[in-house]
Amino acid sequence: MGGSIFGRNLKVSTWGESHGKAVGAVVDGIPAGLKLCEADIQAYLDRRKPGQSRFTTARSESDTVQILSGVFEGVTTGTPISLMVANKDQRSRDYSNIKDVLRPGHADRTFLAKYGIRDYRGGGRSSGRETIGRVAAGAIAAKMLNELGITVSAYTRSIGPHEITHVDFDEMNNKLYMPDEKTAAEAAIYLEEAMKEGDSVGGVVECIIKNAPAGLGDPVFDKLDASLAYAMLSIGAVKGFEIGEGFKAALMKGSENNDAFCKGEEGIQKRTNHSGGVLGGMSDGSDIVFRAAFKPTPSISIQQDTVTTGGEDTQIVIAGRHDPVIVPRAVVVVETMAALVVADAVLSNASCQMEYLKCMN
Repeated sequence: MGGSIFGRNLKVSTWGESHGKAVGAVVDGIPAGLKLCEADIQAYLDRRKPGQSRFTTARSESDTVQILSGVFEGVTTGTPISLMVANKDQRSRDYSNIKDVLRPGHADRTFLAKYGIRDYRGGGRSSGRETIGRVAAGAIAAKMLNELGITVSAYTRSIGPHEITHVDFDEMNNKLYMPDEKTAAEAAIYLEEAMKEGDSVGGVVECIIKNAPAGLGDPVFDKLDASLAYAMLSIGAVKGFEIGEGFKAALMKGSENNDAFCKGEEGIQKRTNHSGGVLGGMSDGSDIVFRAAFKPTPSISIQQDTVTTGGEDTQIVIAGRHDPVIVPRAVVVVETMAALVVADAVLSNASCQMEYLKCMN
């Protein structure tokens, strides 16, 4: 299967299936000398693991990570870092009734068309559990960026029609990861109603990258915003991406959308940030702000029309343990994928000027 490797300078390969023995990732390109231990990675995995609240699947997994290679005496060695998380609470029997039925909104039809075979136990590689490898790898990238003073922070911007009115991280002590207590409470009621109906909802995750230097990214095919879009749209449930004003920019005039430059305490700055921190495909020194839209969880307990793998009409009611909303657990997935993109761009910039190479002497 192709398409399981991400990145140019910092390469990540994820592996494993939802109901296989384990899932994980191999990370190649992290410089030697970065302090790293399993606890650094576990803190991120704990944010995406199941069973955190009534709004997540009841699958009971500790998602404990093991570092199998690439770290010696607490620091990275510059060699590939292999990460593994064992699957412990598989209930493949929950999927036996859909072995020969195509689930609406899932990749069953496309997997079968492409490979002639599909892992019906939770979707195999198309399961949200694949993101464990991404989060584990991205946690390492985030630690590398933190050493450089660059921070990546994501949060839930909206769930269904309920969108935050402000961002206050002190108010993010809720299982929906919303930095707005009032909106979080309203969204929780909305979710409860959908759950009672056997339905699911979608939402939007917003991410802010701070202290990224100007010049990250490349001006043609490997634009920073294009790389971020590629990373976000590679997450299974993401159906939309926008940066800065996004689609609202199409409704603005140039005089409204342009960010005026000015002289600041730390050099050239912008008075506004309609661009979302990227101009010409490269970071402009201001906060990088983007959003990823997640569709509703396709596994719902409402009866749906579908067909069998043989093309016969039938109906399906999906049993098992599923998230009524993907967004809260996806916040850390967005955050770590963004960290991988920025870390890759940082490594690329290390060789973009002769002056940088001369510093090696």
